[in-house]
Amino acid sequence: MKRSEKDQIIAEVSKKVARAKGMFFADFTGITVEEINGLRREFRKSNIDYQVVKNTLVRKALETVGGYEAVLSRLEKPTAIAFSYDDPVSPAKIMKKFREKNEKLVVKVCVVEKQVFEGKQLNDIAKLPTRKEIIAGVLGSIQAPIAGVVGAISAVMRDIVSIVDQIEKKKAA
Repeated sequence: MKRSEKDQIIAEVSKKVARAKGMFFADFTGITVEEINGLRREFRKSNIDYQVVKNTLVRKALETVGGYEAVLSRLEKPTAIAFSYDDPVSPAKIMKKFREKNEKLVVKVCVVEKQVFEGKQLNDIAKLPTRKEIIAGVLGSIQAPIAGVVGAISAVMRDIVSIVDQIEKKKAA
């Protein structure tokens, strides 16, 4: 590989690292191409980049961005990186599901919102709610009191109509 190609890869990975909210570094040794392609398809559905990069180039990219010194020591054997830009935990959910079928995928290290976690903590990270789930919960919390107010107003209106109806019946009698 020429020096210019290496520099281009380092620049590309550096941009991804700077943009990523979540990064998951994995060793894919022993996994078939067909299985990896299935994993890539799942990642693409969730707008996650999956890239295999030489460890030396990843090291240089991480050093360029800075703040990822804890990751550098774990870059051994073949390395694939899942970059998540929208939701930092969605790669963990996909990788956990993939590992249930194929235990050969070894997660080396996880980075969520610039916090570094051991690969063993993948299952704990996968249990965290996604961004969409958090937003839905917040909106549900906001909407519940509003629905209560609407229900109370409807009940008052129904009671007023009932009282007016009873008064009308008494006067008619």
